[in-house]
Amino acid sequence: MRFGTFYEMQLPRPWTEESEYDLYQQALDQVELSDRLGFDYVWEVEHHHLEEYSHSSAPEVFLAAASQRTKQIRLGHGVMLVPPPYNHPVRCAERIATLDLISGGRVEFGTGESATMLEMGGFGIDPALKKRMWREAVEQIANMLVMDPYPGFDGEFFSMPCRNVLPKPRQKPHPPVWVACTNPNTIKWAARHGLGALTFAFTDPDNMREWVADYYRILREECEPVTHVVNPNVAVVTPFSVHEDEDEAIRRGMDGFRFFQYALIRLAAGNPTRPGNTNLWSDYLESKKQMNQFDFFTRYGGIGTPDQVREHLQGYADAGVDQVIFIQQSGKNTHEHICESLELFATKVMDHFKENEADREAAKHEELAPFIATAFERKNWMEPIAPEAVPEVPSVLAQMSQQSQATG
Repeated sequence: MRFGTFYEMQLPRPWTEESEYDLYQQALDQVELSDRLGFDYVWEVEHHHLEEYSHSSAPEVFLAAASQRTKQIRLGHGVMLVPPPYNHPVRCAERIATLDLISGGRVEFGTGESATMLEMGGFGIDPALKKRMWREAVEQIANMLVMDPYPGFDGEFFSMPCRNVLPKPRQKPHPPVWVACTNPNTIKWAARHGLGALTFAFTDPDNMREWVADYYRILREECEPVTHVVNPNVAVVTPFSVHEDEDEAIRRGMDGFRFFQYALIRLAAGNPTRPGNTNLWSDYLESKKQMNQFDFFTRYGGIGTPDQVREHLQGYADAGVDQVIFIQQSGKNTHEHICESLELFATKVMDHFKENEADREAAKHEELAPFIATAFERKNWMEPIAPEAVPEVPSVLAQMSQQSQATG
């Protein structure tokens, strides 16, 4: 099993003029440390207008900076919002390819739709259309990353003429593609499209066993890839705070994770918010007095001693999970505590799961190879444009002259 870290860039109020600067600089230091310690992935979200919950609106910039301070860790969009009102598909393809080049081929292309009206309303997106927007955009972004030239497209949500989208990525045919999953149905949906499942359902290993089994069964039997490469992987997100003393691990990490949960539910499905005025941290402090207590070592065991965390993670490994992603930067968790947890985990837990990982992955890919080949036989490929059909594009001066002559 492999391991990643996850960044929302959470910043609960109150703020100072230095708060966002410190947040980003500390996150870069943490990613650099994670790379040295042997973590496999760093995942950075894209969100807009979500005060306190996520100050991460330009993940491609953060990941580009991280690429120059690291050597091995893979750089994941967790996720890029691909409905065209957020990001035109051409801009998505250009940014992914550029990041892949400057990082030496370390990009993971996580995709998603978004789930809050603060974001969708800010960009004029109808929630009823966002999944269809995602489907159209992801398929065409993959085509843009591969086809030379891209033949052009006349779709439901965007249209463009024939152009060569540049640059092309270092990874061929293109970086692995993932999709955010919040329940078993979206995990099955990921499998049918040949995508990695970034699972944000916060469920226990017993549930994940069933979900992973469904994912790989569907991938074998029903997959029709939406991209040019199948990415057979299931990742699960869990909170993270490791300390030799159980009570200290709880003190350092539990409040931050509960704020993460509270803010997520509040913004996606709770009471209305007022931009620039709602105070989520203050509201959380009031609401947590009524929050249910639970046995988090059973359900959310990324918080605890090294032995407790190892035992919990073994459940995910036994369930067939390919990657565990740790939410360590949440609420008011401190930079110092995050770094200490990362170092303790790497020293006392990580090697237990890394020892035979390369052999496990090689065997998995060998076993899946014929099923993936069959899946691509079902794919509806975009037809390349014949060289003689590529249109000539006039210069600006010629276009303006033609328009002037037409109007007299």
